[in-house]
Amino acid sequence: MPLFSNTSSFTLPKRLYSAAEVLLGGLPLIAVGKALPLLMATPANWWVAIGFYTTISTLVVIFWPFGSLGWANRVTLARAVLVALVAGALAANAFVGAIWQWLAIAVIALLLDGIDGWIARRTKSHTRFGARFDMELDALLILLLCAGLLRLESLGLWVLMIGGMRYCFIAASWQFPWLSKPLFDSFRRKAICVFQVVALLLALTPITSHLVASLLAISALFSLLYSFGVDVWWLYQKTQRS
Repeated sequence: MPLFSNTSSFTLPKRLYSAAEVLLGGLPLIAVGKALPLLMATPANWWVAIGFYTTISTLVVIFWPFGSLGWANRVTLARAVLVALVAGALAANAFVGAIWQWLAIAVIALLLDGIDGWIARRTKSHTRFGARFDMELDALLILLLCAGLLRLESLGLWVLMIGGMRYCFIAASWQFPWLSKPLFDSFRRKAICVFQVVALLLALTPITSHLVASLLAISALFSLLYSFGVDVWWLYQKTQRS
């Protein structure tokens, strides 16, 4: 019993410190949102953006009970602010009237993707949590871009497969636990992730024709199918050998 009490008293203040950091992260969300009135044009835009950031922040506090987030995770949290704004602008199709601003926010979120990893390596603060946090934000950003592309180009619901494939993979792992086994580090996986985001961003620009947007989306989908296929086959073979 004393051990349990000591653990609780030790963990709670650290969780509160983490909670304070993610709460402070909400201030840039409000500041940037106020500076982009075309994207945050209605209460619905604000509610969606704040809802996304609150959900992300809650998960951070739950899965990071170690107090200070560290600079790498703080950069990732800044990405979460931008991703929340991308999500918020989808409400009521506000992003359509300010497409270049919306794409700029997404591009900055993409550029920050490389900075948090660089900081983690330089400060030797790389953690499984940080890598997962970064990866889940990538997946969410891709899904949001797919939703925007569906609205702008009317490519069909198949375009959501690009952003939804990772979530289908996670759902499949509940039925087939071997899919949740750790994967090897792969430059191919990272490169295809970046390619997806770049392809979607290019497809979303007003200067891209409907045909080119379709081809970019299809290339993103097939590259993703290839990448997931390689990983699933590797996991399956590993299971067969064990």
